[in-house]
Amino acid sequence: MKQLFSLILAGMIGGLVMLGGLYLIYEPASVASSPVATALPVNNVNIRPGAATIPFNFTAAAEKATPAVVYISASANGSARSDNNNDNNPFRLFFGDDLFGGPQAGSGTGVIYSSDGYIITNNHVVGFADKVEVTLFDNRKFEAKIIGTDEKADLAVIKIEAYDLPTLKLANSDNARVGEWVLAVGNPFDLTSTVTAGIISAKGRSLQLLQGRDAIEAFIQTDAAVNPGNSGGALVDTEGQLLGINTAIATQNGSFQGYSFAIPINLAKRIIDDIIEYGSFQRAFLGVNIYPLDNDAANELGLDISQGVVIEDLVDGGSAQYAGLQPKDVIVKVDDYIIKDVPELTEIVGRAKVGDILNITVNRRGEALQVPVRMRPSRAN
Repeated sequence: MKQLFSLILAGMIGGLVMLGGLYLIYEPASVASSPVATALPVNNVNIRPGAATIPFNFTAAAEKATPAVVYISASANGSARSDNNNDNNPFRLFFGDDLFGGPQAGSGTGVIYSSDGYIITNNHVVGFADKVEVTLFDNRKFEAKIIGTDEKADLAVIKIEAYDLPTLKLANSDNARVGEWVLAVGNPFDLTSTVTAGIISAKGRSLQLLQGRDAIEAFIQTDAAVNPGNSGGALVDTEGQLLGINTAIATQNGSFQGYSFAIPINLAKRIIDDIIEYGSFQRAFLGVNIYPLDNDAANELGLDISQGVVIEDLVDGGSAQYAGLQPKDVIVKVDDYIIKDVPELTEIVGRAKVGDILNITVNRRGEALQVPVRMRPSRAN
């Protein structure tokens, strides 16, 4: 009996020794593979977000932009020009009849351009009117004078007698990139000082909205909500800089459906400065009828390129004719700007001044040629 007890006790002691040995052997390996032991220390908690990250809010940009955006009420007594209120007005396809509040009155938005009272808006907001009233962010009201309009760019300048007004720094719209955040600031449906956010969806959009051979369309497309009443308002970047003038929406019901369009500020500035100085836009005239190059056109012309703008024919007395450009030339570059489609060309030409020389690179029967073109005035000036 004592012998049996001794054997059991010896077995228990041996088992304990074995377990202890295994623990000593395997414990280090177990600790080494522990996630806690191998986790890297968190040392970037206080790093500021980079420029490419999504901003947490847009308060700073909104606070800069809203004081420089005004409410515009426009009306006509029946004797004023009413081109914007006929059944053929293309803006009705984008804003609906309610935009103008009937045939003799409407409202929209403007952006203060200079501290002494010059204000940018759309031609279709004030072009029909003989009475324009402006309400500032601080609720002061002023009668405004129409300084000038340009139907082919849908821009207008009005003036109020006020000073020390808030203005916005102008962005460089050429540097705007698809995917960037933007804000639309305006007065949709008479809801003053409304801010909406979205991203730039595309650049250089042509909607065939504006009439005439010299119409300039190279819109910035965004998905920021823009509705009737936003016309003439500010499109700003996340720093609160003026990037464009909101002009149109693509809609089937008169309200926002995901696509809005703004005139780039680099183009708008060129036109607005002329209107302020001369009363009208001093349009330079390239003098070409053009169409975009596509695969079929490239094959027909025997070219191995797929982007550019084809000169269909020349207008007598135009800058292109004087410079020696020819029908079937494909414009692929102007100065340092690559030309992929018609809106890019019309914007660059629209920004040129009379007397400027544009170095236009064309593909002529497979050969690249650079032709200096001195811009002549439009016969409509």
